Amino acid sequence: MGREKYLFNTKSLTVEKVRVTLWDKVKVLLRIILAGMVFSVIVLAIGYTFFDSPKEKVLRREIAQYKLQYQILNDRMDILSSVLADIQDRDDHIYRVIFEAEPISRAVREGAFGGTDRYAQFSGYQNAQLISSTMQRFDMLARQTYIQSRSYDEVFDMARNKADMLASIPAIVPIARGSQRLVSGFGYRIHPIYKTMRMHTGVDFLAPMDTPIYATGNGTVISAERSNHGYGRMVVIDHGYGYQTLYAHLNQIKVRPGQQVTRGEIIGLVGNTGVSTAPHLHYEVIRNNRKVNPVNYFYNDLTPEEFEYIIEVASRVNQSLS
Repeated sequence: MGREKYLFNTKSLTVEKVRVTLWDKVKVLLRIILAGMVFSVIVLAIGYTFFDSPKEKVLRREIAQYKLQYQILNDRMDILSSVLADIQDRDDHIYRVIFEAEPISRAVREGAFGGTDRYAQFSGYQNAQLISSTMQRFDMLARQTYIQSRSYDEVFDMARNKADMLASIPAIVPIARGSQRLVSGFGYRIHPIYKTMRMHTGVDFLAPMDTPIYATGNGTVISAERSNHGYGRMVVIDHGYGYQTLYAHLNQIKVRPGQQVTRGEIIGLVGNTGVSTAPHLHYEVIRNNRKVNPVNYFYNDLTPEEFEYIIEVASRVNQSLS
């Protein structure tokens, strides 16, 4: 039997027994349940905030392990990047120099990926920056490795054709006793007609009329013009591998367009045609559509003393012959 409750009635000044209804019991029960729920929520909130559940502990350990694996992967990619950089350096400064090929530009080797964000799919993850940066490095290494592989394919082709390349590159003086006949070099020189400083895009060899002119490398004649203006009668030979040579102011042309010529073959005779002040040969070397100093290619049939002499003469600022 439960304890009975009594209340003092201030109006009647008597003690009356409290009657407990069913609704009163229900309200008490509801208060107890509500208080229990509030207490449970508080306990759960504290627990989830400051303490990990067993499942969360497992997940945190897995995340830490993944981070460690990503760090190891990045460390290994650092090693691969270092090795690849060494390979690229040797490719540009050794292999391609041997075959006189242009090095691959930095922009091509390290070109970024265009278009939309390739790594947007990782943006919703907690460690999105770590994941996307690792994937980006991986993609960059894959791209650079592919470019390097293609470069080695080109180097292999150049090595396979090295004999032909060495025979084709212009490497001799185009006229007999050329080191003694050179009178004007590459660079700014005084024009013989206008008497002003102008860019002289070749070298001039003074020689008697009808002195033989030789092809400086194997190639194909692509032009044999017979003109009395500018360069006068001239021959242009395409040697392949990005090289062309030009021979101007000829008296006679001994070749025709489309003809295959070999190094040392006579292609014409010295003359005084076009804008010229004396019988001579104006000779140019064109590398990848850019005119370069021909003196740098006179190494095949000159002694070191002759090559040093011709370098000194070509550097003098004087009046050109054309």
